[in-house]
Amino acid sequence: MADDETIEAVKKALETAPDRGFVESVELAVNLRDVDLSQPKNRIDEEIVLPNGRGKEIKVGVFGSGELALKARDVADTVIEPEEIEEFADDKSQARKLAEDHQFFLAEPPLMTVIGKDLGFILGPKGKMPNPIKPGDDLESMVASLKGTVRVRSRDNRTFHVPVGTEDQDPEDIADNTDTVIRRIIQNLERREVNIESMYVKTTMGPAVRIM
Repeated sequence: MADDETIEAVKKALETAPDRGFVESVELAVNLRDVDLSQPKNRIDEEIVLPNGRGKEIKVGVFGSGELALKARDVADTVIEPEEIEEFADDKSQARKLAEDHQFFLAEPPLMTVIGKDLGFILGPKGKMPNPIKPGDDLESMVASLKGTVRVRSRDNRTFHVPVGTEDQDPEDIADNTDTVIRRIIQNLERREVNIESMYVKTTMGPAVRIM
């Protein structure tokens, strides 16, 4: 259950956001302090499942062959078979479009090396290298989970944003998502809350409301 202060902050952010004529995302803005982000070990790079989903369509692509590819066609948004990997590598504009159109990728382990070699230059910097599908994994469950997942990446930036929902979701649900992300971020910081300068919640183009 979300903290009352978070719920009130989310409600205020939604109430004060100008009508843009489309459904905006709701974001958590994080400002860190006293963290040496020039050291990769101190950077935050997490995938967090939101308890109430993203509130928008999230596309998942699967690199696979044979039976796995057949199963993937029923649950994933796009299936990329082995022979198509080289085609994307040869057509950089299509490879970039593939990366931009999908938030997450999964792949059967034997393809991981070739994906890294042929598409790593595009997927890597975007934080979209595929997660491996291990023997016995339930592909349908994996895809469903990713559709409610956010990737939190600070890189070397002291300030970063994390989507926590959309403005047409229930404020309590957005607040619950927000608190889930906050807890995971704090767990990743050496000095926990001390390393938080401030946190705000806001719609994409709306005013920020402070939480911490």
